Amino acid sequence: MLEALLVSNVVLWVLVVVLTAVVLALVRQIGVLHERVAPAGALMTRSGPQVGEPAPHLDLADWSGRPVAIGGNTGNRQATLLLFVSPTCPVCKTMLSIVDSVMQREHTWLRLVLASDGVRAEHEKFVRDFGLSEKTYILSTDLGVAYQVPKLPYAVLIDANGVLRAKGLVNTREHVESLFEAMERGVESVQEFVRKQEDARRVA
Repeated sequence: MLEALLVSNVVLWVLVVVLTAVVLALVRQIGVLHERVAPAGALMTRSGPQVGEPAPHLDLADWSGRPVAIGGNTGNRQATLLLFVSPTCPVCKTMLSIVDSVMQREHTWLRLVLASDGVRAEHEKFVRDFGLSEKTYILSTDLGVAYQVPKLPYAVLIDANGVLRAKGLVNTREHVESLFEAMERGVESVQEFVRKQEDARRVA
């Protein structure tokens, strides 16, 4: 009986050691994968105004008739996150709650401007359901044309001096925050930053 107990304890300890080794190997492999997988940033398009150029300047009015200037020097040293959405875009509706959460943290240096186009009547329910009359919500075909918006939801980040700093299709919070990261690092996109780091490693 005692011998069987000793054998079972030895077998149990062997299993524990093997399991520990397997867990450590998996942890190491996850770390390797994390280094290899590039962060997913907003998908930037080549159409429209380019990053680093002055953003198109338009003087418009929002849903409630308040004047809104897009592009140019804001005067209050705030950057502008211009987000193009649509009442018929399901992902856009999800992004509205995401950008609300983002703005709670970034409101000190950033203003949010929501934009769309079409007939006002088609937006009434959208505005009511999401409380957009309290936000800066613009209906303007000219705005979409100026920035050559390809698909929705699409975001443009303009600094306080009116320079376009980042842009792209945004489907997640990570995509939105990648625009901030690109502006902070002075690159067109997070993908470009990762590519430059990889090139530097190869040279080294």
